[in-house]
Amino acid sequence: MNARPFLRAAAVLAVLAIVVTSFPSCARPVDDGTLVIYAYDSFAGEWGPGPVVIPAFEKATGIKVELLAMGDGGQVLARAIEEKKKPRADVVIGIDNHLAPRALASGILSAYEPAAAARVPADLRLDGSWRLTPFDWGAFAIIWDSEKLAVPPASLDDLAAPAFAGKLILMDPRTSTPGLGFLAWTKAVYGDAMAGYWKRLAPSVLTMAPGWDMGYGLFTSGEAPLVLSYTTSPAYHAEYESAGRYRALIFPEGHPVQIEGAGILKGAAHREAAEAFIEFMLGDEFQAAIPLTNWMYPVVEGTPLPASFEWAPRPGRLLRVDASTLEGADRAALDAFGTP
Repeated sequence: MNARPFLRAAAVLAVLAIVVTSFPSCARPVDDGTLVIYAYDSFAGEWGPGPVVIPAFEKATGIKVELLAMGDGGQVLARAIEEKKKPRADVVIGIDNHLAPRALASGILSAYEPAAAARVPADLRLDGSWRLTPFDWGAFAIIWDSEKLAVPPASLDDLAAPAFAGKLILMDPRTSTPGLGFLAWTKAVYGDAMAGYWKRLAPSVLTMAPGWDMGYGLFTSGEAPLVLSYTTSPAYHAEYESAGRYRALIFPEGHPVQIEGAGILKGAAHREAAEAFIEFMLGDEFQAAIPLTNWMYPVVEGTPLPASFEWAPRPGRLLRVDASTLEGADRAALDAFGTP
């Protein structure tokens, strides 16, 4: 969720016991053995998994961690590619199934098959060589604020109807993994007619945020009654606020799956520590933290889910999109949408 602690999204990320810095380009003058991890904002933020799983990892292993918030998943990957010749980070978190072909083709990732690899179901694995290790999964959906809009759209096609003009918040597919997930959704449903759908959809979109945090924050602040997020988003509100107001709309066209992964960068300065983190990621403590912090499903089957997940509807049809078909699709969609 990606996808994501839901929502102090417009708030400034808190200063954590682990270091989350807004100046990731500033290097440490001396290598003190600290494991450096690049992650997306909501993972590293105050309400995300970072403040739970990183201290737990440090306690279990004695390894110090510097967790750097880099924006959304697309921005995590872009920074890692930019630094390919001299990587600062050891591990990247948030490369999903739609970004995976780009990440793997870039040559930035090093293979490492964790001892617990068998705990990951075959249909959730991202790479046969284990250059990416999955840690959670979810399904994208449009979330509806039932107090702001009486009648929601009934389908993906209905979302482009005049009745919903200016009522939808999306994320940019060039920088955001949910944004790329929506692109994959429309590609899977409309195929070669995808650009035409984006053109029809444009009047419905109030804004296209650079990342999920900002987009969902605008939604919860009342800027629009519809937003791209996850089927699990209502579970957050049921857990910490009140159930029923925010609902995930289940569309007959189906819903695309997102699988989030992490990988070790080639040239990582702290290889053993990075491997230890990947191992920890598939352990019970990390996996148990996912539902109530990242609001996604753990990849390890049998991990308990909180009662609030009863408000997370399971789509009858899950879409698996061949990410290789998305090459150039973002430009075609944005051109039709009218975005430079």
